[in-house]
Amino acid sequence: MRESTLRGKKVIITGAASGMGRSLAQLAVEQGATVALLDVNEAGLKETVDSVAEGKATAVVTDLTDWESVEAGVARSVEALGGLDAVCNVAGWDVPGRFWEQSLDFWEKVVNINLWGVLYMYRATIPILREQGSGTVVNVASDAGRVGSKGETVYAAAKGGVIALTKSLARELASSGVTTNCVCPGPMMTPLFEAELESDPKLTEKLVRAIPMRRVADPAEPAGVVAFLASDAASYMTGQVVSVSGGLTMAG
Repeated sequence: MRESTLRGKKVIITGAASGMGRSLAQLAVEQGATVALLDVNEAGLKETVDSVAEGKATAVVTDLTDWESVEAGVARSVEALGGLDAVCNVAGWDVPGRFWEQSLDFWEKVVNINLWGVLYMYRATIPILREQGSGTVVNVASDAGRVGSKGETVYAAAKGGVIALTKSLARELASSGVTTNCVCPGPMMTPLFEAELESDPKLTEKLVRAIPMRRVADPAEPAGVVAFLASDAASYMTGQVVSVSGGLTMAG
């Protein structure tokens, strides 16, 4: 039976300075992986590294919206890890607001972080995985990209792009032994969500009423699904989109 843990795996995780990325880093190390953590937030990366077993995590400050930074960050990561088995693209960002009131600069930032960052990570890591004939990429999109989300139109568009990208590359990469899947979390208690609560204190109450499981997710819960998809137990899965939303979105 193939293991559903990351024991012995060499894993790159983006967005690891906080939230779900930090939870995934902690879980991966607990399961026996060695991780390289990419984020633009150096202080946050240090906190994540300090939260896991010594010697199991390397912080690589990387701007995911800049190709040269991503290329260099991946190269440093692979060198530090001594190889590469899995890439987990967790980084994401948004500030909810009305579509017609948001600036073009804001739209560009949202698309750059949420879509271009994933494109750059694929471009930097796929040659490595294809050459060795094995490995997996797990992307974190959002249920906003599956079913839409009021106040998050451009974010939803970018995450929808990640979903389509995942499915398309799954078809291109299947014959080379590389898999790629996508996790779509619903509402979860991350720093971004907590910032939303400051502007709308009743947001949690509204969401809880809508979620069949009657609670917002802890970041560790979708992180567990990412870890499973990055493990050998998911070796026959590719091009799949998995919702982790407490039942909020059940549409296919």
